[in-house]
Amino acid sequence: MTEPPSSSAGSIQKTFLKYQHVFVFLAPVLFVVGVYLFAPTGGAGTGYWLEYWWIFFFFLTGATIVNTVGISGSALFVPFLIFIYPLITGEGLTPETLVKIGLISESFGLSSSSLAFIQYGLVDRRLATSLVLGAVPFVVGGALLSFVIPEPLFHALLGIALLAASYLLFRADLGHEEPSGSTDEAGQVSADGGAELPNDDDKLGPAGVAVDDEGTVTRVDRDGNDYEYSRGGYVERFANYSIGGMFQGLAGFGIGELGIISMLRTKVPVRVAIGTNHIVVATTAVLASLVHVFGGGLVPGGHTMDLATTRWDIVVWTVPATTLGGQIAPYVSAALDTGTIKKGVGVLFGIIAVALFIMATGGF
Repeated sequence: MTEPPSSSAGSIQKTFLKYQHVFVFLAPVLFVVGVYLFAPTGGAGTGYWLEYWWIFFFFLTGATIVNTVGISGSALFVPFLIFIYPLITGEGLTPETLVKIGLISESFGLSSSSLAFIQYGLVDRRLATSLVLGAVPFVVGGALLSFVIPEPLFHALLGIALLAASYLLFRADLGHEEPSGSTDEAGQVSADGGAELPNDDDKLGPAGVAVDDEGTVTRVDRDGNDYEYSRGGYVERFANYSIGGMFQGLAGFGIGELGIISMLRTKVPVRVAIGTNHIVVATTAVLASLVHVFGGGLVPGGHTMDLATTRWDIVVWTVPATTLGGQIAPYVSAALDTGTIKKGVGVLFGIIAVALFIMATGGF
């Protein structure tokens, strides 16, 4: 008997999520092999590919930190490339180059972490889709603006974004509060079609979801924990994600920091907000990366498409690092106090912002 198409699709989705670790770690391998074989590097030798091996450990640490807190990776990657990288190598990078490296790297890291959230049933797909579609024009606009904006102004705007991110991190309650659990008559957790819990045949992974006539969403994660919330508040979220989208395209981060605040203010549960936000940030990071790689010729004063300008010798190390960091982050989050990490990152953002303002005024 032939299996119905919907059942086949659901089976493929479940299989993919069950073995997501395999696909997650295969992606950077294929990326590195593809870059090595096809990137226009002019027949570079072994020294070209191995020179920046040490950057792997910096990006692994950064990716683990940002994915634990639930913010954009470039919020740490871009400042690192501005301040630490020149001290080690003696060379600086142009704003469009360092943002490009940050975006390509965080695209893999956030995609890696996003799959884990989908697998746990902590992503509201309808909410994520509306947020991505609303942010797209602002992300593209910010990315195109990065080709022509003067470097001092870039540093000043980056400093403002970091100060805003620092303030929002201190204000936001990003602790992983315990949701209410659901049990069956025998006292056991009942999920994925249990008698008392919602089930969605089109879901990704083992979570259940149902929406009542008043628009209240009830979501059940893989462990049987349930969350109730409303998808209302689209106007406030649109405002935050549009402004954040501009910075996401321009500087490589911003949409995650502003977005998570609007999620929490509109009463989306913390775990669902972080999971859904990961999807939005990962998708817009991929989009911004494509614009940064291919879109220079679309604006006056921008460079024409030239893949040779991408620092392939760096991204072959940063992409595997951020992918691994995205998988490590959930374990770090479970073992450490997220609030402490959040405060530490907030202080670091403040210090970096001050340094960027000094650079913008020609102080460095």
